[in-house]
Amino acid sequence: MKIAIPKERRPTERRVAASPETVKKFKGLGFDVVVESGAGLGSAITDDAYTAAGATIAKDAKATYDGADVVLKVQRPLAKGEGELDEMALLKPGSTLVAILSPYGDPARVKAYADAKVDAFAMEFMPRITRAQSADVLSSQSNLAGYRAVLEAAFEFGRAFPMMMTAAGTVPPARALIMGAGVAGLQAIATARRLGAVVSATDVRPATKEQVESLGGTFVAVMDEEFQQAQTAGGYAKEMSPEYQAKQRALIAETIKKQDIVITTALIPGRKAPILVTDEMLRTMKQGAVIVDMAVEQGGNVEGAVPGEVVEKYGVKIVGRLNLPSRIPVDSSALYAKNLLTFLTPFAKDGKLEFNWDDELVKGTALTRGGQVVHPNFANAAPAPAPAPAPAPAAPAAAETPAAEAPASEGEAPAKGKRKAKTYDNGNNGAGETTPGKAE
Repeated sequence: MKIAIPKERRPTERRVAASPETVKKFKGLGFDVVVESGAGLGSAITDDAYTAAGATIAKDAKATYDGADVVLKVQRPLAKGEGELDEMALLKPGSTLVAILSPYGDPARVKAYADAKVDAFAMEFMPRITRAQSADVLSSQSNLAGYRAVLEAAFEFGRAFPMMMTAAGTVPPARALIMGAGVAGLQAIATARRLGAVVSATDVRPATKEQVESLGGTFVAVMDEEFQQAQTAGGYAKEMSPEYQAKQRALIAETIKKQDIVITTALIPGRKAPILVTDEMLRTMKQGAVIVDMAVEQGGNVEGAVPGEVVEKYGVKIVGRLNLPSRIPVDSSALYAKNLLTFLTPFAKDGKLEFNWDDELVKGTALTRGGQVVHPNFANAAPAPAPAPAPAPAAPAAAETPAAEAPASEGEAPAKGKRKAKTYDNGNNGAGETTPGKAE
């Protein structure tokens, strides 16, 4: 079987779906691997590096896709009118497509895969269970996105992060608030602490308090009796009473006045991201403060955030960088490529892929099979309208949050513990937006 690794063509995307290491492993499993020329350059991987690992280099996209039985990508293929090339038209009927497909951002595309007789797997739908952890693209990409978000804030911030005592005087440490303690949020806490900031964090799930404190952060929440019961047996955040919500908003509004850096991470699958920082809050913040909105591609957590831009409002910089994992492409590509290898290896036999369609990982990620839509979120209902228009997706995905439950502060599962498999996608940048499974 031929595995194809095309060049990513969406704006802001610098990642690639295979590394020389994974190419070598696929070759060892009996596959032929074809990589489009230049596919890895954005991630500092040359054609010669792929050739040394055993891959064949194809001169263009057509030669890469031609006869490919399996296509591995980072983001979904371009359709007609989306860019310079109609990649959907190049997919062979009967082939397998594995990528971060962001189906909530383009529900009609799911039927298009079925019509094209392509078996499509959305990696951001990977069940969050123990044996799937090394294939979990949400965790691998969100971890790096959280790290990068702090660096973006540091770049825009006009002061140093750590306290510095000099002969000319003392520089006070920066104060950072991380809104959401999922995978990206926890990494943001750790990174800001390493840079010397005084860090606090907030999340709607009581279980995250210990995780935040273990990283040296201060947990910010109204910790009354209602808060202690704010998580369902499945690990989801319960909807809080209006009284509690009012108390929490007041606490955050007071806390944010003292912050130099704020990083927001809240996402809801298939819907616009919730507003966490209002215009009124912005007016009270310090001059020169910086906010990084990691949810900007889904509508944003900050009033006034603009996708792809850094804007200033009331003296506060609002950073709306797109596709944060792609802004650290070498590591994000290496981890993503390993996620794909881990997912596919159990089904590789004598140079062929033979999926066990009853396997939990396969059932969780498969969108289409044999010309039919098989994922339960798309098979039994007409596609819901896409969220507010945003630039092309860039990071993996989100979990489906029951309507009666409040969204977790971040579309990701907690970084620790075994996680249950009720998780679906957000799919835009690989940064992730999954409601957490239960940490056990």
